[in-house]
Amino acid sequence: MPRPALIATLALCLLVLWPLAPLSAQSDTPLQDVLQTVQEQVASPSRAQVGGVLDVLQEADAPGTAEFLTRWAEREVFERPEDGLFFYARDGADRTLTLIDLDTGEDVAEVTTRDVNQIRVNAGVRREIEGALVTFELLAPDRARRMAAVRTIARSPEADHIPVLESALSEEEDGAVATRMARVLDLLNARFASDSATRVAAIDALSGDITTEARRALNQILSTGSQFAPEIPEGTNVARIRTPGADLDLVDAYARLADADLVPPRPGRNAIRDALRANVSDGAVAGIPVHRLDTEEARREAYRLLQDEGIVPPLPTQAEMDAAVAQYVFFDAYLEPDADVTTAARAALDSTRTSVGIWQFVSLSLDALSLASIFFLAAIGLAITFGVMRVINMAHGEFIMMGAYTGYVVQTMIPDYTTSLIVALPMAFLVTFAAGVALERTVIRHLYTRPLETLLATFGISIALQQLAKNIFGTQARPLTAPDWLAGSIAFNDVASISTIRVAIFVMAIAFLLALLFILNRTRLGLEVRAVTQNPGMAASMGINPDRINMLTFGLGSGIAGVAGVSIGLVAQVTSEMGANYIVQSFMTVVVGGVGSVFGTLAGATLIGALQKGIEWFNPGNTLAAQTFMVLFIILFIQFRPKGIVALKGRAAGD
Repeated sequence: MPRPALIATLALCLLVLWPLAPLSAQSDTPLQDVLQTVQEQVASPSRAQVGGVLDVLQEADAPGTAEFLTRWAEREVFERPEDGLFFYARDGADRTLTLIDLDTGEDVAEVTTRDVNQIRVNAGVRREIEGALVTFELLAPDRARRMAAVRTIARSPEADHIPVLESALSEEEDGAVATRMARVLDLLNARFASDSATRVAAIDALSGDITTEARRALNQILSTGSQFAPEIPEGTNVARIRTPGADLDLVDAYARLADADLVPPRPGRNAIRDALRANVSDGAVAGIPVHRLDTEEARREAYRLLQDEGIVPPLPTQAEMDAAVAQYVFFDAYLEPDADVTTAARAALDSTRTSVGIWQFVSLSLDALSLASIFFLAAIGLAITFGVMRVINMAHGEFIMMGAYTGYVVQTMIPDYTTSLIVALPMAFLVTFAAGVALERTVIRHLYTRPLETLLATFGISIALQQLAKNIFGTQARPLTAPDWLAGSIAFNDVASISTIRVAIFVMAIAFLLALLFILNRTRLGLEVRAVTQNPGMAASMGINPDRINMLTFGLGSGIAGVAGVSIGLVAQVTSEMGANYIVQSFMTVVVGGVGSVFGTLAGATLIGALQKGIEWFNPGNTLAAQTFMVLFIILFIQFRPKGIVALKGRAAGD
């Protein structure tokens, strides 16, 4: 990175974190007063005198020192000759400058460029300032400033940072900061240390380190360049020998020789095409009609005929190219000449790749659990209605959509995202519960013995609900924003992380699971639902009203779908078609897990989520292919286990 860019990067990091420092971390002496004690040296800086200025600034540690050093190096500091004061400046109107106070940041006066002197530092002074800026922050009293300096060094490492960091590490008392300094010092020594033993020791310390900066350092050490020679030069650190025709294309090998003027160049496709065009006569080239020159072989044959006539340069034959490249050795050589260093780096990188693979598996597993929790929330309501009532409800996805839009409406009325989310969850349940009860009372109850007609009726209702949503909310996606405390992600390291909102959805899925288990196993409603599920006739003879249970069950399943819609809306677009995106997965989850079983739905969601993420890992970026393979797998799975992972006894299983 260029030095000005390095200084700017360091300064930006420091300026962001500077306000976090305690007030006691810096002196109360104004920076202007400190600078006036060395006014002449600041106004006319030289490499011989800049060290004294930097010592004074470091000892005073006045607020704004880091910004001043950065601007001083970048020639953004001005001196007012009449009183010797220093200012920052910005361009004003009519080629004027607005002077800015160093301590307060307030505008002081409008002047012309003739009224002030721009302090111009040379390259030597700039390097001294850059080193002092790093040292200044590494030795700062505030912990945040020291950590910021270490992070900046890690992003833009240079050999000059080694002695500075070693000195700071010897004085560091904070354990966490010292550990970070030691790790960055290993990165610097691995690349820039002067002796091989120190570099190898530092590289060994990086073994298994999966951070981006460690992997970048090891890969830079292992950088290679392609070369060729009659014999491999002595002392060359060879990474790989390439064999033309095997792991190196023969044409490419010959082209390298031609680029070095060691063999005649081989005409490429464009050169052959241009030569043929230049030699078209009476609609033919060398006697071959132009319309027949539609293949690579035909064009090369025409070129050879022109070659035989001496019109075009010769086209080397396969044997000639083989003979030419056989006289040279083609190899990849490490840019790092020390073989001990590259051997250690290769071993460290192999170990690191193993650790990266493990954490990639962890990351993939987290993604699979996140997707499984979404599938579980989308499918659990369907599992209840389908399992207890044996109703194929194709409008289940629209209840998800209805819940998401309920959350959007609540959010427009309550601008506080946390409060609106707390209100939206029960509101979505009530709205979709009422809609589910209304659907069951008006349509479903008349079709219990006719499943095909139930499917067709609910499919028509789903289309109607989609159109109704379009008429009310339009076709554009509506935002459902998560609160700030759900923003961001939980990062375990540079490889594995998961967004906070997905963790929240996973927790909600677990909460739903526990709540449903409590309702089904610890309440009278749950007892009646289980009785109707197992044997509706016997349940009716015991005084249970199956018609009432069906109504409440359908309403409960619809209400859960509405709450799931709010959760899904936080990570997906809220549109009238969003429910259609989850209805297929919901049915697959229920069927694979086991009809009517809560644990079966959980198992099915986990299986499908893991399967889809696993297929996407083998074929990244192609979600459609992942879903296609997933459907094929489920079809095969059902052939061997038609009742699902958790087979349920009773009416649902018997049907």
